[in-house]
Amino acid sequence: MNIQISSEAAAWYKQELNLKAGDSVRFYVRYGGCSTVQSGFSLGISSDEPNDIGAKTTEDGITFYIEEKDLWYFDDHDLVIEYHAKYQEPILDYKKA
Repeated sequence: MNIQISSEAAAWYKQELNLKAGDSVRFYVRYGGCSTVQSGFSLGISSDEPNDIGAKTTEDGITFYIEEKDLWYFDDHDLVIEYHAKYQEPILDYKKA
């Protein structure tokens, strides 16, 4: 399981969450919402300190990660985060690993 994030998407998170180099963004599983990989669940985000990292990547000094306990959600897919210029926000996609 890998995380890929574009520099534009990372910059969006950095600005919206007032992050600085060395900070972290956690993607976590939450009940409810819509997903193409797990019905009835979706991803939430928080700017937590890393703990029990299952997958991570770093872009522009920010660590983006998923805890080991949440890897089941991805069902052998990678998380790909791009920036959607029209909507001016990131979009999450899941690619079969």
